[in-house]
Amino acid sequence: MKILIFGLPGSGKTTLAEPFAKQIDGIWINGDQVREKYNDKDFSFKGRLKQMLRMKYLADGVVMAGKIAVVDFVCPTNYLRDIFEADYYVWMDTIQEGRFEDTNKMFQKPEKYDYHIAKWFNDTHLQLSKMLEHWEARRNKLYQNYPRMDGVNDDRIQIK
Repeated sequence: MKILIFGLPGSGKTTLAEPFAKQIDGIWINGDQVREKYNDKDFSFKGRLKQMLRMKYLADGVVMAGKIAVVDFVCPTNYLRDIFEADYYVWMDTIQEGRFEDTNKMFQKPEKYDYHIAKWFNDTHLQLSKMLEHWEARRNKLYQNYPRMDGVNDDRIQIK
């Protein structure tokens, strides 16, 4: 599972993501730390696209290893969020403006999200965990109605 926690700089993404990842035994991937590791200070749209692809690659690797990726970074446009392809979107909407004017101008109100945080509470990560459990239960119930496809050894699959 890949969880994206996004919002303006200073909205509380990291404050939520780090303890939340620990709580659910996930792997936390922080956008600022990744930028620092790659010595990347390019905040143009092209630079933000490159950063999103980097974050997606890291998160997809975590998921392929069987873990939950909890990713926090600005991810300012609906286009970038769509390409990131999170399983669960958390919008940190706790401030009206961030500290960087270019990011404020570029940031788009999300067209889709699973959880909206408009006000910070000390137990926000606990509330998010409850919401995520509810979402997973709904998803599991939906998938119970589909036949399981475990691979080529399944008698229902014929390869010609």
